Amino acid sequence: MTTHDHPSFAVHIFDAELEPEPLDPAQVVSGTPEVTGKVLWESADGRQVRGIWQITPGVVTDTEADELFVVVSGRATVAVEGGDTLELGPGDACVLREGDRTTWTVHETLRKAYHISL
Repeated sequence: MTTHDHPSFAVHIFDAELEPEPLDPAQVVSGTPEVTGKVLWESADGRQVRGIWQITPGVVTDTEADELFVVVSGRATVAVEGGDTLELGPGDACVLREGDRTTWTVHETLRKAYHISL
């Protein structure tokens, strides 16, 4: 399901099987968060990616891509360096700008559906 020529489809986000995604230990501030995900679709040039991503509780840092996502479960606080602190929970849509430096404090395992532009 990760090619640009796949036909239209639907996925039940809440119980979709996700694959482990290694987290760089340098990103972990506290706890033992684990990341899993699944790419559902990718453009032929690799510049557009849509998928599902999940992280367990802990605190991590990241440098963001241009992303729109919707939280489907869980809760987190995302502090954007030099910007706002975002409180996220189920049903919240979030837009992150490319290059945003963030600190994610994950309170409850968070699962999101996303679209990233690279």
